[in-house]
Amino acid sequence: MRRIAYAIGVVLILSGLFHLMVFAIDGGPWEGPVGWRKAITFGLSFGITLISVAWVTSYLRASAVLLGIFAADCVLEVGLITVQAWRHVPSHFNMESPLNRTISMLLAVGGGVLIVVLVSFAIAAFRGNPALRPEMQLALRAGFATLLIGLASGAAMIARGVILVNTGHQQLAYQLGGFLKPLHAVSLHGVLVLPLIAVLTKNLTVVWFAVAGYALAIVGALVVSLAG
Repeated sequence: MRRIAYAIGVVLILSGLFHLMVFAIDGGPWEGPVGWRKAITFGLSFGITLISVAWVTSYLRASAVLLGIFAADCVLEVGLITVQAWRHVPSHFNMESPLNRTISMLLAVGGGVLIVVLVSFAIAAFRGNPALRPEMQLALRAGFATLLIGLASGAAMIARGVILVNTGHQQLAYQLGGFLKPLHAVSLHGVLVLPLIAVLTKNLTVVWFAVAGYALAIVGALVVSLAG
């Protein structure tokens, strides 16, 4: 399953790069709910995250079935967002037609599945593996902690957007729903960066400094997010 997850991750990254080329040719706005940005960023981010999770879970006592569910969910999320990009309509918080409502709800359900699976992996990381070196134990735990921050910030953005839509503020949901994007982007990839540093350095002190530095980066991203 791990090799399949790696292959899917590469395909998602290639999808993001392809849509970057489409953006270069077609143009259009980068910010806002309609454009190629989401197809680009979600393809790249989900691809990198899937490869990262597939790799780091090789150090954990984690279920291959859960990894398969995670890979399938990554494909679903990127696929639906890409469909909406080609339709030139917003993907998240879009309740303006039955099809758009269905896609928006599927994205929300997929996000819930991501949370359940990744929390399960995080629990495995915090339980630890006695066979691992101390610096890798630390890197895995800190990496999944940052990933949980990324999940929490993503859930907060979805919740805010849904509340705005349900109170009759559709356009405001598009404008303000992504208020934690910097925090979300930074925190998601600690699960790759920190274990990679542990593998390259094999030094517990260096990993502690890396964890502290990443924590500062997350705080900085939070400040930027809240500053608007």
